[in-house]
Amino acid sequence: MSRAGKRSVAALADSSNEDEDGLDVRSSSAALSASSGGKRARTAGDGSLTKLQDLRKDLDTHMEKEAVGLEDLDLTENVMEVKVMTEDNVAARIERMVVDLLKSVIDGKGFTFKIPSRGEGSQLYIKELDRIVLKADKFKELKFANAQTVRRTTIITRMIQLIHSILQRGIHITKRDLFYTDVKLFVEQLQTDRILDDISVMLGCTRTSLNVVASEKGVVVGNLNFKEDGDEIDCSRLGIGGKGIPPMIDRVTDIRSSAEFILLVEKDAAFMRLSEDRFYQRMKCIIITARGQPDVASRMFLKRLRTELRIPVLALVDSDPYGLKILSVYMSGSKNMSYDSNSLTCPDIKWLGVRPSDLDRYKIPAECRLELTDNDRKTGEQLLQEDFIKKNPGWVRELKLMLKSKKKAEIQALSTFGFQFLTQKYLPEKIKNGDWL
Repeated sequence: MSRAGKRSVAALADSSNEDEDGLDVRSSSAALSASSGGKRARTAGDGSLTKLQDLRKDLDTHMEKEAVGLEDLDLTENVMEVKVMTEDNVAARIERMVVDLLKSVIDGKGFTFKIPSRGEGSQLYIKELDRIVLKADKFKELKFANAQTVRRTTIITRMIQLIHSILQRGIHITKRDLFYTDVKLFVEQLQTDRILDDISVMLGCTRTSLNVVASEKGVVVGNLNFKEDGDEIDCSRLGIGGKGIPPMIDRVTDIRSSAEFILLVEKDAAFMRLSEDRFYQRMKCIIITARGQPDVASRMFLKRLRTELRIPVLALVDSDPYGLKILSVYMSGSKNMSYDSNSLTCPDIKWLGVRPSDLDRYKIPAECRLELTDNDRKTGEQLLQEDFIKKNPGWVRELKLMLKSKKKAEIQALSTFGFQFLTQKYLPEKIKNGDWL
């Protein structure tokens, strides 16, 4: 069954078992029996979250290790990564590239772009960095004088011209804006999106340094203040919908917060529940979601919050292979953008839930559990082969349990115990007990 075709687990809740406040009275038996002694979860304010405080101390140690870069490692393979650059620096690199191309033409060597390959097998997991990077051992040459590559070469040239123009103006445009500047040449946006990555790798800068951004996708709410292009933003006073994560991350400055941790949420539905219940007031935190597969802006924003505020990140995702793949992108990076993993990854994110072992621990009813599809099983088995998974025995154990049981569950499966069970019981209990991997 496809994810889009999943039934809403919340709809399975028996309305006859709910009290006047909409809370399921069954939670007093099934849910409380799953807790440690049935004690009421306390808030961060009463000093009960010692394990979370210990996690913050561990974060300081981890971030010291992150200060090590590729240039500090004695690697046997050629690898590369890009850097954040100013508009002037990127424009200067483009100008030098054009001069080199002109010299090549004058010398009779022709017009050629040499681009590192980003295909399957071009990524390498670096244990010391705990993330994937791009290998620099294979290159593809795009020649203007070659009938097979002339069109792609022309598109790259035109896009570089447009990027140089917006950099000189000091403005940002969306990927859609870029596409519509020359529809006849570009034909489809998917092609220009891929070429943007090629241009980033050639210039050695992050994609955001090109001043070409995606439309706003991610959302943040909670104990967070920052300035966006000089305007003061208070994420605790922007309503239930929260604040859209700015695609122009370079315009975000002066980040401030009294939060104890960041809660990273896979899905918009869970985010809305947390936001409406003001969970960030119950437990001082910042809540973020990219509404599924994370975009570049959400990943970069999360990285900046974690780095500048020096607080841990706890993740809430579906108990299925797709949820873990999303989490892996935040932690170790995506293969497509392995060249920019340094500015996009948070390797020490803790998997809070929903974990396969939670299904029995919290007595999730059988009708709220879904069968793994063939594609789910294949994805789960592939994840078990990934280096960043194998280094964590807890992750391996949970993945094997999922594959053995052949069951998965959405975050919303917790709604069978009441619509606010997630915010009033499940999360406070797990965070207080340090129940994360």
